Amino acid sequence: MPATRERLIMALDVPDTTQARALVEQLDTSVAFYKVGLELFMADGFFALVDWLKARDKKVFVDLKLFDVPATVGRAVARLAARDIDFVTVHGNQGIMQAAAAASSGNLQILAVTALTSLDQGDLDELGFQCDVGALVLSRARRALAAGCAGVVSSGMEVAALRRHAPDRLIAVTPGIRPVANDDDQKRVMTPADAIAAGSDYLVVGRPIRDANDPRAAADDIQAEIQQALADKD
Repeated sequence: MPATRERLIMALDVPDTTQARALVEQLDTSVAFYKVGLELFMADGFFALVDWLKARDKKVFVDLKLFDVPATVGRAVARLAARDIDFVTVHGNQGIMQAAAAASSGNLQILAVTALTSLDQGDLDELGFQCDVGALVLSRARRALAAGCAGVVSSGMEVAALRRHAPDRLIAVTPGIRPVANDDDQKRVMTPADAIAAGSDYLVVGRPIRDANDPRAAADDIQAEIQQALADKD
């Protein structure tokens, strides 16, 4: 089981690495795990930021949703493993997931994307998926584990079903966490307490912390909510 303080993953969704470093320094000991994704990947100094985070004893989740021919994905994963990354996401078929899992080493764990939390049933219908969201997430979770992945990225709304039907070793990382009602592009959302109660291992939170008047206080509030939710489960 992850350490309680590491269950909160802060999404560094900011335009450049200077702002990312400033936010990390502001959050200080309130956050131990950070997600760096596509926006920062397009900025100068992405890997320098990753190395800087690791030098500060932070865990790092590289969320690039790797999707390419299996051999290319495997080589990309091997490069990330050499930097002591903790999580990386892949998005694709069985061959892609198998290549990623085979190339992982050290502390690196592969997470398969199931269905983005910005998508609802209408969006999946439009994309041509002939099943409901829950069935899709469970199917991809089972396939991910069969491919050797450590876990999945899943909305909290599907985690309870994963816990009922998928092996216990599955790591469930849940984005779309909203402590209060939201009006942004995330559709399948859940509060921190509800996601923990449903069975999520890690919660990815970005805007509710980044855009708060006091980001560190916001992070501390979410940490307290996670701790209480874990206590309530015991």
